[in-house]
Amino acid sequence: MRILRGGDLSAGELGERFPIARSTMSGHLSVLKDAGLVVTERQGTTIIYSLNVAVYEELLSSIMSLLGVGKPSAVRKIEDGDL
Repeated sequence: MRILRGGDLSAGELGERFPIARSTMSGHLSVLKDAGLVVTERQGTTIIYSLNVAVYEELLSSIMSLLGVGKPSAVRKIEDGDL
């Protein structure tokens, strides 16, 4: 997903960046597509992959929320008398 943040790429271009078999790469891209994180567009015999930015941002927001990123720390709440 990080690579696709830089722009759309074909399956072949993505595959060149990873030392894995094409079938393995295809499986990973299929999972990302099924999750809605990437979208595809067929151009002739080439499949172009694009990051679905809205879903990607929603995923990052959810992860940050689960990790408590952006929330005041418990120490600060105690100091402020909020507990």
